[in-house]
Amino acid sequence: MNFLSHYYFDRNVNDCYFILGTVLPDLLKNADKTIILHPEKLHHADPKVNSIVAGWNKHLEVDRHFHSADFFTTHSHRLKKQLIPAIAGSPVKPFFLGHIAVELIIDNLLLTTNKVTADDFYNHLKQCDIHVIDDFLVSAGLTNNDRFFHFYDGFKRSEYLHTYAEADQITYALKRICMRVWENPFTPQHETLMTDVLIAYRHFLLPDFMSIFTEIESKLSAA
Repeated sequence: MNFLSHYYFDRNVNDCYFILGTVLPDLLKNADKTIILHPEKLHHADPKVNSIVAGWNKHLEVDRHFHSADFFTTHSHRLKKQLIPAIAGSPVKPFFLGHIAVELIIDNLLLTTNKVTADDFYNHLKQCDIHVIDDFLVSAGLTNNDRFFHFYDGFKRSEYLHTYAEADQITYALKRICMRVWENPFTPQHETLMTDVLIAYRHFLLPDFMSIFTEIESKLSAA
């Protein structure tokens, strides 16, 4: 799941460090894909750091339920098949594209149906003390945090998740993600055709997209 989908499950939580933890695995991956941390069992003297750890573990649990759900398997496969003609000649793997596109469409739907607001999400991140985040990262084994904090500052400053409310920006977000792996993933024609597919699939998902959140919430409650 993407940032706003993870935030949905804890949108009523007032602990900014827990909220940060629920998206921190993806923030680190976006900042530097070579960063690999396993703080799942970390216990720190500072309860704020422990809140980040708890949020981190919640992220892993939600992702585990999401990626094993029929909803994800079905829709990522269908979307992959629909995107294949749109990206003919592109080096991007259709499976990768279908996976990420489903997650971005869900974030778009959460925003456009007012299930979450990007402002609330960013306000949580802005409340977190950088020194607490640094303590977490160092304790988790990441001693050189410069690259992460450079990315994190830009992430908060740009507030680009607001753009997910615009359907055509889903294509742009996909392109940016793919550019981490492929230098020139899409032509302008690819992007136009992808946007048509993504907008149509967004309308297809709209009536039933909340079912995945209901399913995951049920599994979280049963754990």
